[in-house]
Amino acid sequence: MNKNDDAFDVSVDDAFDFLSEEYATLFEGSDATAFQHPLWLDNIYRKLAPAAAAKPLIVVVRHRMNNALAAVFPMLRVRRGPMRVIEFADLRVSDYLSPVCSIATFARLLQDQRACATLRQLLRPFDLLRIPKLLDARMPVENLLGAPHRSLMDMNAYATVLTAPFEQWQINALGKSYQKELAKKWRQIHKKGTLTFSCCDNGASVGEAMETMRKFRGPRFHEQGDGDLLQRPEYFDFYSSVALRGLGSFTRLYAMKMDGEVIATALGLAHRDTLLVVMTAFNVEGYKSQSIGALTFESVAKDCIERGCRALDFTIGDEPYKMQFGGQPTPMSAVTQAGSAAGSLALFALKQAPWIKQAAKRLTDLRPIRTSTGTR
Repeated sequence: MNKNDDAFDVSVDDAFDFLSEEYATLFEGSDATAFQHPLWLDNIYRKLAPAAAAKPLIVVVRHRMNNALAAVFPMLRVRRGPMRVIEFADLRVSDYLSPVCSIATFARLLQDQRACATLRQLLRPFDLLRIPKLLDARMPVENLLGAPHRSLMDMNAYATVLTAPFEQWQINALGKSYQKELAKKWRQIHKKGTLTFSCCDNGASVGEAMETMRKFRGPRFHEQGDGDLLQRPEYFDFYSSVALRGLGSFTRLYAMKMDGEVIATALGLAHRDTLLVVMTAFNVEGYKSQSIGALTFESVAKDCIERGCRALDFTIGDEPYKMQFGGQPTPMSAVTQAGSAAGSLALFALKQAPWIKQAAKRLTDLRPIRTSTGTR
């Protein structure tokens, strides 16, 4: 028997407490992303999952020797049309998905054949298992699940490296022509009144910024035809709760104001010297000619550099502005596995002609992943 066999106990704990001390310790020592943070997952399971009629499927792995928490797989059972689907806890708000453990622990778990077999058994029954938004292959979940090889998604993630001082980052990331263009926009907008940019620091300022964000995003996304999650009460409650509960540590909610009135907002998650931008909104109608979105991102970058951040992550989506700010693309991948004949048929259909793919997406409700920053 391999010395790593029988090293772990695997079970399902659908009442797992993501705000517990043991999970906080696990997360801090893990190679998971900001979207597996205790506050983020606690809000997904408490606020979004019930509204989506999604049932928790939280797989917990413990060291057999001392019962210490080794890994957590935060998942959901969701009905997508007639399909019984297993997904990582996402519900359209998480840009990166990952098991919550260290790379070293994941490697040892892979060598424990009994634990792997138990985990796979605990996930059944399902028609489809789908795990999109995987950043890299350092933790090959497809091997753990006995799933087919991962496939590339049709989108990338983008992040720009931050360097101090701010002026040096401008030179490195923006280039002279774009830097000159933005300087012109700054002169224009300052002529309109008293401009301020700051991070919300109390409940009142968070509430004001979130209400303004909802107001700006509604008409814009309605015109694009794909709607806006923030207009739905459960999602507005989710983002507002995360913004407020994580204030000063996990979250930053920026507000740009003109003569005291909010004209732009940006919500970001702070994680390991990186700020991940997850949602933005701008008064495009009033400040389109001043490139209000670009000025907001430049202001966010400046604040991050002053705080000592090393990267500004624009997360998923291939919008051109991300490369204008020095963003470098990172390919995203997905793991899918059929667990029934119906699931196999759906996966087959998704690989066929465009009209068949659209019909299959409607059938399984596998909607395209949203663009997180909402600036498309």
